[in-house]
Amino acid sequence: MRMIRILPVIAALGLALAGVTPAFAIDIKEVKSKSGVTAWLVENHSVPVISLSFTLRTGAVTDPKGKEGRAEFVAATLDEGAGDMESQEFQGRLEDLSIRLRFNAGLERFSGSLRTLSENRDEAFRMLAMALNKPRFDAEPVARIRGQMIAGLKSTLQRPGTIAGRAWYRAVFDDHPYGRPTGGTVDSVGAITAGDLKDFVSNHLSRAGMVVGVAGDITPEELSCRLDQIFGTLPKGGKAARVAAPKLQAAGKTVVIDRNVPQSVVIFGQRGIERDDPDWYAAYIMNRILGGSGFSARLMEEVREKRGLAYGVYSYLNPFEKGGLIMGSVGTGNARVAESLRVIKDEWRKMAENGVTAEELQNAKTYINGSFPLRLDSTRRIARILAGVQFNRLGIDYLNRRAAIMNAVTVDDIKRVAKRLLDADAMTVVVVGKPKGLQSSP
Repeated sequence: MRMIRILPVIAALGLALAGVTPAFAIDIKEVKSKSGVTAWLVENHSVPVISLSFTLRTGAVTDPKGKEGRAEFVAATLDEGAGDMESQEFQGRLEDLSIRLRFNAGLERFSGSLRTLSENRDEAFRMLAMALNKPRFDAEPVARIRGQMIAGLKSTLQRPGTIAGRAWYRAVFDDHPYGRPTGGTVDSVGAITAGDLKDFVSNHLSRAGMVVGVAGDITPEELSCRLDQIFGTLPKGGKAARVAAPKLQAAGKTVVIDRNVPQSVVIFGQRGIERDDPDWYAAYIMNRILGGSGFSARLMEEVREKRGLAYGVYSYLNPFEKGGLIMGSVGTGNARVAESLRVIKDEWRKMAENGVTAEELQNAKTYINGSFPLRLDSTRRIARILAGVQFNRLGIDYLNRRAAIMNAVTVDDIKRVAKRLLDADAMTVVVVGKPKGLQSSP
């Protein structure tokens, strides 16, 4: 069992970590089960709560063509009956014991979370194990969830933001799995059968590459046994998501989708950076200064504060296993879209040419390092962060090293990375609305 202590001072985490004080460090313990499942644990017996979070390296990238939305469908139905318990009984039992059980599917990850009172741990862990190992996928809940998903799609697919986002990914990734909608379409969700859901569970829910984070009222010895109870009978290996590196399309292109709305929604972006790239942290801070830090960001200052062109504008890093993007969005009146884009691209170019100032860098570091401990305010969040750190392969000592990593980034680092990454002329832009003076590229 490995153990590491998180040293940064945390002023009364509160909630499920009410017993942690500035003088009390947090121990991260690496716990292994007999079946080979590994978890990171933050043990805390000051409150009777246990939170568990796990993530698998699979997701919507495995959705068969024409059945997009399958992974999300699975996530929505795993807790709709399992083992000898039908949906109503399963859900009722969770509610009666105040057990919170959730599953989520993303493009390249499938995750689950459990939160329970300590006194209900036996039933909580049993029900999680059943949901993963013996899901029922009965006709009634499958039909009900399908109806909910289709109703949600019919609503969201009318929203300019959804239209813009889907069109952007399709333009950039074409028929690559990254370009297909994780939530599917009305037709694709309608085509998914219970057999398709069972196929995902059989082939993709496995111990291979699984990461687990746990926090709260449980000992390492008990957790080791619980890991086997929950995950030990899952297949040791599943079908890996074989995704080729995509060839990005539409660089420098503008796509205008005509919709009769008073305000256009704009999605913009270009090739970015992968999470394991050595320049990730410089890129992360660069983006925070450019468009990721609210009112102090350059884009917000230039677009909103100085010119009043939009209420909000932002940018963000979007990493994948096989590449990455730097993206952003702005919503503005149709008459102001062209000028807003001009200002955004100008700021893109300025950052690429000049980087950031020493003051901007120091302010960004102060915020990043100062705000992070506030994310450790409950067992639920700690468990999720522990799983996330493992998923990104950052090392068990990452939380202890994080501030030093950020502080090591220099002005020269950001200038170099900005020049490497930012190219306003390569930006792909999708606009949904009636933007005055702006048309699709030939």
